[in-house]
Amino acid sequence: MLHISNLSVSIDELSILNNVNLNIAPGTIHALMGPNGSGKSSLALTLMGHPTYKVRDGSVCLDKKDLLSLSVHKRAQHGLFLSFQQPLEISGVPIASFLKASYESMHGHITPTELKEKVLFYFDLLNMDHALFYRNLHEGFSGGQKKKLEMVQLLLLKPKIAILDEIDSGLDVDALQDVAKGLNFARQENPELSLLLITHYQRILNYIKPDHVHIMQKGTISTSGDHCLAQHIEQHGYDGYIDAAN
Repeated sequence: MLHISNLSVSIDELSILNNVNLNIAPGTIHALMGPNGSGKSSLALTLMGHPTYKVRDGSVCLDKKDLLSLSVHKRAQHGLFLSFQQPLEISGVPIASFLKASYESMHGHITPTELKEKVLFYFDLLNMDHALFYRNLHEGFSGGQKKKLEMVQLLLLKPKIAILDEIDSGLDVDALQDVAKGLNFARQENPELSLLLITHYQRILNYIKPDHVHIMQKGTISTSGDHCLAQHIEQHGYDGYIDAAN
């Protein structure tokens, strides 16, 4: 489904990503781990088309379509979804209007009543207060509420591949379980959905077992393994693993 080949990226003259290679097949779960500043979020933003990140070399294909040639909204329409590490508050943009426009850009017309029914169903799934539906986008939301609304967008838009940039960051145990429940429900609705989970911690992987775990260091994927690799990192840290690998 998603094929990243020798991807190198810079910001101005600073090299950020170097020869990144990654293949994500339909229906698989990949966890991307690594120290702060190793390039994980940069990879996510590059894939989604953030203009700050300039691709120097390499290719990215989604279902054999050249993703790098597409605008951001075309990438989304083609099935790519990004959950942000720190969702922004946007005053003056009602959540209902934002979700309606997002849904219609992907799937065509939906009435306000149909949209509300779908969204509130997902609110209930994620243990969210219905009153949040009537607010502006993320305005006055807690960190956990912002992450849950990102999950509502994923459930509503039904992408082919979802990149989740630290969806577990700042969540308490209950909120983490709610997010994991939402992800598992999304995969039940669409078994072909692929996930790229960017995380520092093993804890979300206790609820969403990855098929593959990758370690990113200095802008490249240096090591890959199965779910046991994440457990090893949790126990020994990155330095301990690197020492063992060498």
